[in-house]
Amino acid sequence: MAFDIEMIKKLYGQLETRVNSSRKLLGKPLTSSEKILYAHLWDKDIEQPFSRGKDYVDFAPDRIACQDATAQMALLQFMQAGKVQSCGSNDCSL
Repeated sequence: MAFDIEMIKKLYGQLETRVNSSRKLLGKPLTSSEKILYAHLWDKDIEQPFSRGKDYVDFAPDRIACQDATAQMALLQFMQAGKVQSCGSNDCSL
């Protein structure tokens, strides 16, 4: 499903809490990019800030945007990767 209002409400409902906890962790105001990236971390309970170019970080994107014919190839590659869908239903969009 391309438009899932419940997923969007859940994401934005948790955004302020995630940004505030990240701000406390880093001890400084966050850039827009940092807010987006820290809000989309796979592991929500981090204990130390990440270092650019040194740490490996797992993200949990809520949606992706694709354009032109290369998007079809990318989606096919994701489907062939053998990963289990995390939404638990057959209606999942990548």
